[in-house]
Amino acid sequence: MLPDGVVELAVAETARVTLVVDQPFASGRESSIFFLNGRLIFGPDARSLIVTLLLILVPVVIFCAFVVINLVDELPSYNAGYAILATTVIFTIYVLVLLLLTSARDPGIVPRNSHPPEEEFCYESSASIEAGGRPTPSLQLPRTKEVTVNGLPVKVKYCDTCMLYRPPRCSHCSICDNCVERFDHHCPWVGQCIGKRNYRYFFLFVSSLALLCIFVFSMSVVYVKFLFDDYGTVWKAMKESPASVVLMAYCFIALWFVGGLTGFHLYLIGTNQTTYENFRYRADNRRNVYDRGCRNNFLEVFCTKIEPSRNNFHGYVQEEVPRPLKIPTRDAEADDCGGSRRAKVEDDLEIGDDILKLSQRRDFEGGDVRSRGIGSLPRKSPDVELGLGLELQEPASLSGRHHSSLGRRNGS
Repeated sequence: MLPDGVVELAVAETARVTLVVDQPFASGRESSIFFLNGRLIFGPDARSLIVTLLLILVPVVIFCAFVVINLVDELPSYNAGYAILATTVIFTIYVLVLLLLTSARDPGIVPRNSHPPEEEFCYESSASIEAGGRPTPSLQLPRTKEVTVNGLPVKVKYCDTCMLYRPPRCSHCSICDNCVERFDHHCPWVGQCIGKRNYRYFFLFVSSLALLCIFVFSMSVVYVKFLFDDYGTVWKAMKESPASVVLMAYCFIALWFVGGLTGFHLYLIGTNQTTYENFRYRADNRRNVYDRGCRNNFLEVFCTKIEPSRNNFHGYVQEEVPRPLKIPTRDAEADDCGGSRRAKVEDDLEIGDDILKLSQRRDFEGGDVRSRGIGSLPRKSPDVELGLGLELQEPASLSGRHHSSLGRRNGS
């Protein structure tokens, strides 16, 4: 027994789909982490933010404590050392704010449906065959449907988890368990999906982090140059300030990652692609329907207004009024699809023929038993008798065929 509000739809002879139709509105996964009554939303792997913060803050603190302080003494004119210190602190705060805006923001989660779109249901003949030899009609949801984007057709897929047809450029994140608009990728370093509402901040975070690496690397080289002038050899200068050497090596390695990522996303922005689209459809060589030219593509990312979130995570869940699931009948589905009723009439005739054959077989077996009791001549097999009866009698009507066959058996 299924609980109230649960409907089972037969999809195949050995498979069933259970649809829950009376759940309240749901969006997002229970493993998502919320702060400030839902105003800040983090992904399920938000703990990786601790590692990212340490990778940013520890080098900056070492830089300020062992390099910038000495540059204050080396550059006394115009307080250049203090300017370097202030620039480092402000730039680091700016990077951390961008990190927060990227990881603690709704990336563009599409609200889930509490029931599948009923208007998309249609009848289809499944591959399973019953004992009577007729295909079982089943309710099916089309897996894809076409929408028009910039005058060109684009296929969108149905999401079984969110029970909706995903908007164009939307994909379901397997880590966050959400459909995200303009899905780019799930970044483990920020612990959040990168999508329509936080892609701008993600790019600014990556590019600013690359600039911060260049700045720290350059100032460390300047300090080593001052030490080289004082001690005369590079080896003595490096021994005098090992922190500068470590910072130069760290920033050089980090710059390969964040710098390369910045260049890759500059290419994606210029061609109006996402990381997901670039890797998934690279071999298809099909036209990019979203490309509006390099200039307009950059304006779309950096100069357009960010749409408000489609979810109210700090609000109360509104209970949805239970309503029955409207499942279309076969007659209505046939009318909607523009088909004729001839198939239904043929099914009814086939059912009538099956009933007739079963009745004739049962009557023949009963007559055969009676004839054996009175010592009559041996009769032919039921199949032969049934075949002769069907050939001799005209198929005028279902009842006529039944009585005529019975009369012949009694006479014989």
